[in-house]
Amino acid sequence: MKNYGEWLKYHRENLGISQSQLAKQTGLKQQMISWWESGKGLPNIEFCARLADFYGITIDELIGRTSGKSPNDYV
Repeated sequence: MKNYGEWLKYHRENLGISQSQLAKQTGLKQQMISWWESGKGLPNIEFCARLADFYGITIDELIGRTSGKSPNDYV
């Protein structure tokens, strides 16, 4: 399984855009994108939602989550 940073980078590279282009198009800072992609930090939920909306995917897809656990799985 990829870590979150690798998933963020995967989606960006899949569109063929640079970190600077992503920053410009989303209003995020390029330094934050670099930080997240290198695994030094994690975006908060607001930034995850912004990125997922930009890519046209769910937050689960953004971070590589594929398990479809039900609420009963946590009881």
